[in-house]
Amino acid sequence: MSARGRAVRLLDRLSQRDIAILGDLDRLRLLTGKQLRRLHFADGDPVTQARKARAVMRRLSDLGVIVRLERRVGGMRSGSEGFVIGLSGWGFAVLDVVHNRQRRHRRVIETKPAFQSHILAVSELYVDLVEHSRRDGHELLEFAGEPDAWRRFGGLGGEAITLKPDAFVRLGIGDVEVLAFIEQDLATESLPTIARKLAVYVAYWRSGQEQRQHGVFPRVWWLVPTTGRAEAIRRVVAGLAREAQALFAVCLAHEATAALTHLPTEGGGV
Repeated sequence: MSARGRAVRLLDRLSQRDIAILGDLDRLRLLTGKQLRRLHFADGDPVTQARKARAVMRRLSDLGVIVRLERRVGGMRSGSEGFVIGLSGWGFAVLDVVHNRQRRHRRVIETKPAFQSHILAVSELYVDLVEHSRRDGHELLEFAGEPDAWRRFGGLGGEAITLKPDAFVRLGIGDVEVLAFIEQDLATESLPTIARKLAVYVAYWRSGQEQRQHGVFPRVWWLVPTTGRAEAIRRVVAGLAREAQALFAVCLAHEATAALTHLPTEGGGV
């Protein structure tokens, strides 16, 4: 049997919820068991949610469409919810059939804890935005992780430059669309590195490419772990030309959803 034929047979054994789970793993690369429960098993009491989530994850693992990494998060008592889960090669192949596409598959491997923590922090923002939309009614119109959120543009000298945000978010809040690039900061990069990233954003803004597509330039949100780190990044931003400073906003990571869903007074971008 061909690889595509096997993927088709696997697809026949999956529910719409199963496919949605695979889609989120494709979008975000990694999710914890707890994050997947919050996304796809929100009905019922917590015990029922956890039981259903465990059963589905076990079945998807047995089918070979997801992989469970060795690392746990949340301590030894976190159980199956603490496992980090990714999409397998067969999971990618199933989604290729669903979307009638052919794309290069990212291989899920055991990566350094810091790298996993960074990915899971971006995933947590997505989960928070989904939960917030259920409660308060805003629309999560688009959430693209890496590399789908990346932008390629030409520099002043004609060289190809790639802007690499951690995510691109598009929200519908009332009659307004709010667009944002996300930089998930874990205070692991030096301030000179932050300054170089800011410069790439400014160069992309000056290119006008994003504005031609969306009408505005997305606000660039730096999500940081501490107030001290927030002040340090704000000082770097303050070193930019005045007109470029308005491109950037800084907030604590746990306040990101509230900040992003606060209706702006001057439109959905810059």
